[in-house]
Amino acid sequence: MFELERPGGNGERAILVHIVLPKQDNIHELSRDPCRDLRASEQEEAQSEFYDLATSAGAEPVSIIRGNRYRPEAKYFIGTGKAQEVKQAVELHQADLVLVNHQLSPAQERNLEILLQCRVLDRTGLILDIFAQRARSHEGKLQVELAQLSHLSTRLVKGWSHLERQKGGIGLRGPGETQLETDRRLLGARIKQLNKRLEKVRKQREQSRRARQRAELPTVSLVGYTNAGKSTLFNQLTKSSVYSADQLFATLDPTLRRVELSKNLSMVLADTVGFISDLPHDLVDAFHATLLETREADLLLHVIDAHTDNRNKHIAEVNSVLKHVGAEETPQLLVYNKVDLLNDQQVRVERDNSGNVLRVWLSAMDTFAQHEQGLELLLEVIADYFSKERIQQWLKIPAHAGQWRSVLHDRADILEEKYNESGDWLVHIDTTSRQFNQLNKLSGFNELLEK
Repeated sequence: MFELERPGGNGERAILVHIVLPKQDNIHELSRDPCRDLRASEQEEAQSEFYDLATSAGAEPVSIIRGNRYRPEAKYFIGTGKAQEVKQAVELHQADLVLVNHQLSPAQERNLEILLQCRVLDRTGLILDIFAQRARSHEGKLQVELAQLSHLSTRLVKGWSHLERQKGGIGLRGPGETQLETDRRLLGARIKQLNKRLEKVRKQREQSRRARQRAELPTVSLVGYTNAGKSTLFNQLTKSSVYSADQLFATLDPTLRRVELSKNLSMVLADTVGFISDLPHDLVDAFHATLLETREADLLLHVIDAHTDNRNKHIAEVNSVLKHVGAEETPQLLVYNKVDLLNDQQVRVERDNSGNVLRVWLSAMDTFAQHEQGLELLLEVIADYFSKERIQQWLKIPAHAGQWRSVLHDRADILEEKYNESGDWLVHIDTTSRQFNQLNKLSGFNELLEK
């Protein structure tokens, strides 16, 4: 057990519990030390991240209890002995809350609450609470509520047995369902209602994306691990004042701004929610409408905290979430931020032997001497990418396939059109390679290409 100095503030006093488990792919090889495959830096970062999550939610951590296990225990997850240690810490510090840095089953959460006689929250519940505090827009609040209700639906307990109406006898006959069943039915109805509202939001976002496509404005989305500096970079590139802070999940609601890349080229830049390890699936599913901005983007700026030792792990976590929402094939540009915190790195662009950009190193902080140079390099790389990523192609559309005309007007610029002697429509289109690939996936498009 590691004691902490009590931080200032009026938050709930919390005991933090962090149990180190072996990686699943090495679980059969570990016999003595279940943590030998985890580097010390990874363990320290996981604990530090957990502490930041707790303080971001408004808690006041007073003690961190650590432990190692080969596998989770069925009853308490953390083990009976460790649960007793947590109980002693709760009584010693008069804690209001116990936070466990793992995903607990509903039964494990209830068992711990009965033993500890205080509220127990797992990692998923903690992240949901932070999201609930950060949500500002109507869409964001809907998405958070949906995730919370989905999480809560498995944690309803039988606390209303005195209202049960399934018994027989005078005065005990009623609607035929227990209060628990009523709660589940009402909760299910609310989830269904929220899904309908979010479907409407999705359609509105789809209309906005189509409008940008018709205007031939490429969309660039900022993605990255939480607290990597996405919002700070967004503000510098767009000259905006979106809320940014040195805290986890400072940005929750997506923001879009237009940025001029050159005299004849503009883009729409989108700031999105940050990712984190073990991001709850309920949250990923609830924020699917928002995360579609990443899937539909023409380019992703993957912002990476260059100062952290575990940046490769963060990159893998972000790519895992992108794969979950179907954005794994969207082109990425790696942007290594916070070079001002490194001694041996300078603002620069890394390229391979063919001249293709691999990484851009910069600092989004305007107090850094090479700040402006880094932003200019990034904008030049983006402008160069979109100037090269355009395709011009002649198509031959037979008279009986006139439906293709509306499709092409939606997804490409029409440079020229004419008819041949057979009455076929010949059209010369100009579009991005991404839009051309999407057209190429449509049934019958390949037959229209002029060979």
